[in-house]
Amino acid sequence: TLTVVGTAVAWGFEGHTMVGRAAAAGLPADMPAFFTGAADQLAYLNPEPDRWRDDELSYMNEAWAYDHYIDLENVPDGALDSSNRFDYLEALYAAGVEAPHQRAGFLPYRIHELYQRLTTGFARWRLVESEEERTWIEDRIISDAGILGHYVADASNPHHTTIHYNGWAEGAPNPEAYTTSSDFHWRFESEFVSAHIGYDDVARAVPGGVEAPADAWTAILDFIMETHQLVVPLYELEKRYGFETDWTPSETKAFAVDRLAAGAVMLRALWYGAWVESAALAARDER
Repeated sequence: TLTVVGTAVAWGFEGHTMVGRAAAAGLPADMPAFFTGAADQLAYLNPEPDRWRDDELSYMNEAWAYDHYIDLENVPDGALDSSNRFDYLEALYAAGVEAPHQRAGFLPYRIHELYQRLTTGFARWRLVESEEERTWIEDRIISDAGILGHYVADASNPHHTTIHYNGWAEGAPNPEAYTTSSDFHWRFESEFVSAHIGYDDVARAVPGGVEAPADAWTAILDFIMETHQLVVPLYELEKRYGFETDWTPSETKAFAVDRLAAGAVMLRALWYGAWVESAALAARDER
């Protein structure tokens, strides 16, 4: 039997779906209608990589497990200057990081890889003459865009940027006595979100409009670094209030809504950026 364990990780299916739907709302009119009209599918696909998680399907599970996070405390200076995940791995090995795929993770690279795949899809769509082939390309674009959304949503949660991903890490200095509970990750981003946050909360927090990033890689890294700055505030909130299903102080709800909305803003920008960048790629390929 297939045992899907994705419901125990990431933002939970509800949080991921909200990020995808909020990103799809208000897409600019100059994007293709097939894309702007695909909000339901883009929302559905946001949790997709968590549907792939299954310990018994070890080939698949192991292949994608390390794309959901980056433990920045374990990433040496300069490693993220690497232009692809394999050079990044070499930089980690050279710095003496043991089992670097596990100890560091690949999250920014996974996001950028999918961004570039989406860009090439849009470029092909601009150039294709066959209506039948155009439909196939559209299907591919929606799939890539939805799956890209999953990792962008992961990157909006501080737990996905730190060694303190599920309680304060054992052996790390903990003078503030932050929780070391191994259920914190799930309790925050799944149980708490499911109990207290609805789509309208997130949608209200997402501003209208969108700008394509000047440089996607820089924007991705900046977004992850900004999220990482919220690791301690997240633990402070847990220490002061907890993230419980039976009550919701305004501070804890506001934090979770802000993070979900930030994921939607970033995702919309990357979708639009891929569309904008695809024009130059298509023009180059047409020559």
